[in-house]
Amino acid sequence: MSDMITADLVDLDLSADTKEAAARALAERMVALGRVTDLDGFLADVAAREAQMPTGLDGGIGIPHCRSAHVTEPTLAFGRSAAGIDFGAPDGPADLIFLIAAPAGADDAHLTILSSLARQLMNSEFTDALRAVGDASAAAALIRGDEPDAPAPAGSEDTVASAGAASPAAATVTDEAGGAAEAVDPTPAGGTAGGEERPFRIVAVTSCPTGIAHTYMAAESLENAGREAGVELTVEPQGSAGFTRLDPQVIAEADAVIFAHDVPVREKERFAGKATVDVGVKAGINRPAELIAEVREKAARGEVTSGSAPASPVDRAGDSGEGYGTKLRKWLMSGVSYMVPFVAAGGLLIALGFAIGGYEINKAPSVMDHFLWTQADSWAALLFQIGGVAFGFLVPVLAGYIAYGMADRPGIVPGFVGGMIAFNINAGFLGGLAAGLIAGGVVMAIQKVNVPAALRGIMPVVVIPLISSAIVGFLMFVVIGKPIAEAQKGMTDWLNGLSGSNAILLGTLLGLMMCFDLGGPVNKVAYTFATAGIAVASPSDSAMKIMAAVMAAGMVPPLAMALATTVRGKLFTRTERENGKAAWVLGASFISEGAIPFAAADPLRVIPASMAGGAVTGALSMAFGATLRAPHGGIFVVPLIGNAFLYLIAIAAGVCVTTALVIVLKGLRKPAQGAAPASGEDGAARAAETKQPVAA
Repeated sequence: MSDMITADLVDLDLSADTKEAAARALAERMVALGRVTDLDGFLADVAAREAQMPTGLDGGIGIPHCRSAHVTEPTLAFGRSAAGIDFGAPDGPADLIFLIAAPAGADDAHLTILSSLARQLMNSEFTDALRAVGDASAAAALIRGDEPDAPAPAGSEDTVASAGAASPAAATVTDEAGGAAEAVDPTPAGGTAGGEERPFRIVAVTSCPTGIAHTYMAAESLENAGREAGVELTVEPQGSAGFTRLDPQVIAEADAVIFAHDVPVREKERFAGKATVDVGVKAGINRPAELIAEVREKAARGEVTSGSAPASPVDRAGDSGEGYGTKLRKWLMSGVSYMVPFVAAGGLLIALGFAIGGYEINKAPSVMDHFLWTQADSWAALLFQIGGVAFGFLVPVLAGYIAYGMADRPGIVPGFVGGMIAFNINAGFLGGLAAGLIAGGVVMAIQKVNVPAALRGIMPVVVIPLISSAIVGFLMFVVIGKPIAEAQKGMTDWLNGLSGSNAILLGTLLGLMMCFDLGGPVNKVAYTFATAGIAVASPSDSAMKIMAAVMAAGMVPPLAMALATTVRGKLFTRTERENGKAAWVLGASFISEGAIPFAAADPLRVIPASMAGGAVTGALSMAFGATLRAPHGGIFVVPLIGNAFLYLIAIAAGVCVTTALVIVLKGLRKPAQGAAPASGEDGAARAAETKQPVAA
């Protein structure tokens, strides 16, 4: 850091009281040295970075930083505040502030400064010395690490070398910024120089959402704890600009693995078959010794991860105590979430094709054989055929990503294979569900088999896809495919036969489901049920009626909340009234989540009222015989709706019902005896409207 910070870039009496003022004071020093060419432009870049995520760290540290076109060379400025400045750290204000500036595009320089500084900040002697240093020159020299009497910054090259000389334990780190691995004296504590006793070896991976500060602080903390514990500990920091992979030989020789991460570990399958501790990145910073002790105990007991793949995305995101039912819901939602964009894109393209070319466009020849640039029907056929291709992916994508949710990447191949088989044998949506669950289950079973170390490398690439695809294909073609296809045909025939009161009851049920959790799992079940019916080139009339009812009901809650905040604003807080303005657009666009802020604030009134309005709309839409070929779009696809006028009446009726119920229920609400009055801006607004006092 010798060229990055000088005494002129140090302010030991920083008088700023806000992070913006602190950044300006330190940036002015950079401008004076010609390292920043435009003060306001640079500060705007700093503010933009700060808006993404607070740069305050535990221990009284703030690290505002950015890459900017207004920076001429990588620069570090340091300020020390007696009063402390809030940089968003959980433990309070920062008194040590480092402003880091890197030229635009200089990713390596930017990350080098940040990672090196983050490592130093894990050394309490270093931060204590900065708080005690008496003059700017000494502070700059301390940060640079070139003062003989200064405590060597932990994690720097000199420190690692000296630590190796002083400590019997090895600490190796693969540094993303420098791209090099450094090793120290491998003789373990308690071992012999001749290598008679092999040390306990641990590999670790650290990562955080930004991939900078916490990633390297956790790496440094683990290394220090490893030296103290007398183990060989090698760290792979996976930062924002990529990472340098650990040597496969180092991984193979390791006895245990520590994952300290807040984002998924990349290429996690490399570490399978070893004792593992998997925690958040802050645990790696705050309690590294405990993690080392825990993973050593696991290794002693023989508790190792089996197979050749990491935990599934669901397991990474979920709680350890979740039951099978919760995980099953997440697996299914994983498939649905990946399928919905295909539904929206394909369905809208098909609907536009019908709108432009008429309902006979499905009989048009392939645009590969016949396409006239000046003919509207050719463009309609093009849209229709592209949409048909997108729809063809629905079942395979659903199955593939259900399997992915269960077993991560190894589940994708058998999931897609099983989903495509379901599509080809007309097993449809039900077949896709079954194929995805079977594929995920088969892969998870294979992963539990312990295999020789020599085969682990090819397991996720060759063995698992081969065996699982063969098993899933056999089951889908020979065992369960035909019964599921018959069940799918029976359900389709039942839907086609719905009429009169049966259709209205179905519309009522779908309306209730769409408004129950406003975009949650129950809402998605109803939506997926509807889209599965129109996911064909020529959907039945009943399937299009179901799609129309589902979309109409889903529009009701946000539109009703928007109307309620307009006609009886005094029943809502100022924030809710502002949300109501946005809810007009969200509701009109068929985004049910627009009502979530209202439901979260008052679920016992908003949700029942929304369900009542959705049930009315769903029933009326089915009764009016409204049809819809597009799976999304709200009012923007009204020209594609059959019986559009009556369809809009159904929506309006449901909106009025929900609005009236919300107003009545909120109007009946009485303040609890002894309850504290509202406070803050919303409380003041409500008090002004209701003539109630506001708590101080």
